Amino acid sequence: MTYPVNVPDRARLSRRTLAALATALAAPAALRSAPIAAQADPTAAAPFLPPTPECDDDDSDPTLAQTEGPFFTPDAPERTDLREPGLPGEPLSLAGFVLDDACRPVPGALLEFWQADAAGVYDNEGFTLRGHQFSDEEGRWALETVVPGLYPGRTRHIHVRAQAPAGLLLTTQLYFPDESANAADGIFDPALLVEWEETPSGEPLRARFDFVVEGAA
Repeated sequence: MTYPVNVPDRARLSRRTLAALATALAAPAALRSAPIAAQADPTAAAPFLPPTPECDDDDSDPTLAQTEGPFFTPDAPERTDLREPGLPGEPLSLAGFVLDDACRPVPGALLEFWQADAAGVYDNEGFTLRGHQFSDEEGRWALETVVPGLYPGRTRHIHVRAQAPAGLLLTTQLYFPDESANAADGIFDPALLVEWEETPSGEPLRARFDFVVEGAA
């Protein structure tokens, strides 16, 4: 499946996202273009997020946990860009915040990502499309990757483990709106859908998801 580049009709914007986008438009350009963290890959795009999230009463529930699956590999490299030269697939930029259950940003949270490639195949010998990073001082994270392919019996998804410093480990999965395979996937949950961001023609797809973790110090 090829996603459209302009996705305003596919966007699923929460009240928090709408408020955050308004804040981002009003923020100074230098602030919006700041790199996500000192460890960020210099080739990765700057996150498309405001300095702090906007929250309401519906935004503090812990992110739904899901199965880790059979393909997690420990000790993946620290990086914010999972793409490699020659790797096929539709480019995808993901970003968001890590928050505690009081909707406060969590700095230094560990995030681990792994996924299938565009053909639906996991690299179980190396670290293709696998990596970890830490949220920055404002709780932000950003990831450059490709749209995952369809693994047999599953809809498109990205695996995530997120953990605040000294907090509880959250293992979950991210999904994409309007996928025909969502309805037939027994693990899929709409609470874990990313939110498409509108992008200019010719630019990579962008999506947003905020993780709410428990036990943050």
